[in-house]
Amino acid sequence: MKVKLSAWWFSLGMIGIILGGWFLMRPAAQANWINVTTPTIFVHGWGSSAKAEHYMTQGAVQAGVTKTVVQAQVDRHGQVTFNHPIPKGARNPIVEVNLADNKLMAFQRQQDGGVSAYHRGGWYILQVVRALERQHHYAWINFVGHSMGNLEIINYLNDNATDHSLPRVRHLVAIAGHYNGLAMQNAAVKRATVDAAGKPDWMAPSYQALLPLRQKFDPQTRVLNIYGDLQDGSHSDGSVTVNSARALKYLVGSRAKSYQEVKFTGRQAQHSRLHHNRQVNRQLIKFLWGK
Repeated sequence: MKVKLSAWWFSLGMIGIILGGWFLMRPAAQANWINVTTPTIFVHGWGSSAKAEHYMTQGAVQAGVTKTVVQAQVDRHGQVTFNHPIPKGARNPIVEVNLADNKLMAFQRQQDGGVSAYHRGGWYILQVVRALERQHHYAWINFVGHSMGNLEIINYLNDNATDHSLPRVRHLVAIAGHYNGLAMQNAAVKRATVDAAGKPDWMAPSYQALLPLRQKFDPQTRVLNIYGDLQDGSHSDGSVTVNSARALKYLVGSRAKSYQEVKFTGRQAQHSRLHHNRQVNRQLIKFLWGK
């Protein structure tokens, strides 16, 4: 009996040590990050859902960045429903966007190179921002996009740059953004190069529609552009060419408060793996919330 009791007390003590260490580490982890109420909005790619954002958002939770992650369901009419509200004063809250129209079906109906569809995607993002504003007034927001989510975000910025009633964007993280088209859409996308300023020698219609950003992108926005290269001779992540992703620089680089590019290489730099890549997560967490 004494042996059993001793083992029980030993186990209880070990649990206490582990829990105590965890509670001691949490404040230490939180001390690495800023403490603001600015929400960060994650937007998934084509045919995807908020599930593609979980690895990144849960990585932020585990790092001690925040305790608040909400999901915004957006139907095809732009109606936004949150699974629960953001508590007032929540520290570094995160919003996972889940689009019902996750393939932007307007693209299937229009022969304009995706311009109409991406405008529609930008309108969906506008509805999310307005729905957030109905909960609390935010002076600033952040964006993280993957794949087509980047085109929706950048069209939101382009279409609403003069609307000063909307919150300003503090940080923009682009992951695998096909700003100058997708490799499978047009052979010209594969051939297109960019110069030192990020200017493409060939521009897709959807890219040309974004050129006004060169004069109206918010000069207080910091930009992190992440892209992949499989190093298999395709100069792409399998879907997005390096030069299509790097074309973002020409649109915003001359006006952004800061602009940086980070290239990931190898198998883990494949298009869909980039949002499940530990090193990518470290980069975006440090960029968004690091002191």
